[in-house]
Amino acid sequence: MTAYAIFIQERSRDAVELQTYAEMLRPLLGGSGGTVLAAHGPQDILEGAAPEGVVMVSFPTMEAARAFYDSSDYQAAVKHRFLGADYRSFIIGGVN
Repeated sequence: MTAYAIFIQERSRDAVELQTYAEMLRPLLGGSGGTVLAAHGPQDILEGAAPEGVVMVSFPTMEAARAFYDSSDYQAAVKHRFLGADYRSFIIGGVN
């Protein structure tokens, strides 16, 4: 079952760290089986406060999404995201 990794950017703190994260992330996604479906695009907020940005990545399975997130290469990159902004992130399974 397809799974989606959702990253909700609440507040930026350091643009340089976010840029480093983005540069490290691009080559990692290529070999992961992940496909970026949305990235910081326009939002039509229906309820609650608007986040600064949202990224949605599809993976073939929940296990593939988690393996990507837990990989040593991604963990090296994600440190820069943690320094650059406050995020909420989760993986959700799709509907069969």
